[in-house]
Amino acid sequence: MSVVRLKIDVSGTVGDEAWQSLQHFDQIESAAFGQRFGGQLCNHPAYMPHNKGEWIGAEIRLQTPLLAQYAVSHYLEQERVMDADVVE
Repeated sequence: MSVVRLKIDVSGTVGDEAWQSLQHFDQIESAAFGQRFGGQLCNHPAYMPHNKGEWIGAEIRLQTPLLAQYAVSHYLEQERVMDADVVE
């Protein structure tokens, strides 16, 4: 199993809106989004938009290293994805 880590710009969105609005790679095995994958701790109520510059990490699991490389390219083409990298 290969893992891709993402850094997602969440500024101006509420909750996981930025994550949900991404066009996800078709061949992922599993995906998770949240502070446990990196980012700043939010200092605003959950119903308020994220502040400018805030980002939250995500982790995508794929079956092979080749699929992971394709996924990195796929996610880096999207506006809110600041960084993507294979970690395994």
